[in-house]
Amino acid sequence: MATEDVNEALAAAEVPIESTTEKQPHKLERKWCFWFDNQSKPKQGAAWGASLRKASTFDTVEDFWGLHETIFIPSKLTPNADIHLFKAGVEPKWEDPECAHGGKWSYVVTNNRKQALDKAWLETLMALIGEQFDEADEICGVVASVRLKQDKLSLWTRTKSNEAVLMGIGKKWKALLDVTDKITFTNHDDSRRSRFTV
Repeated sequence: MATEDVNEALAAAEVPIESTTEKQPHKLERKWCFWFDNQSKPKQGAAWGASLRKASTFDTVEDFWGLHETIFIPSKLTPNADIHLFKAGVEPKWEDPECAHGGKWSYVVTNNRKQALDKAWLETLMALIGEQFDEADEICGVVASVRLKQDKLSLWTRTKSNEAVLMGIGKKWKALLDVTDKITFTNHDDSRRSRFTV
């Protein structure tokens, strides 16, 4: 068989990879839920959390990017609105059994607010869904809060008593955010007083 004949036979036998296999989504370690809360027009006498709504659940990288790019960008929110990303099965409420004995690390965005908030939000989301925290099982989720005078991110934890775990989470988060501003930890049941700073 001549070289030309071999090349023609090989070319005819080649099938593009995409036509023989479907692209498989990139599964995450766990499911996550986006939640939305708009408190800009609270109803008279409504309990806290009455406007909290589950927006979407996902468990693949592709679904995450589709949701984030089109909907869940904090700088697009009106004042007094929050976006939450929590593990599936955990509600972003202090009363949830996974959150009840925990607290939160908070980062207040001061300079170049909207751009810095979006960047910090995205870095935090990617670290959470990418399981970049050594203490990932101790983290419940993250909240982006947009207010008239300041914007804030809060990383919620399951525990408030294990100082080593909390400091590990706080230091890792601050490094991921790449900020020099202090971040503080407060207990959910005593949110007016900070316990730690990094």
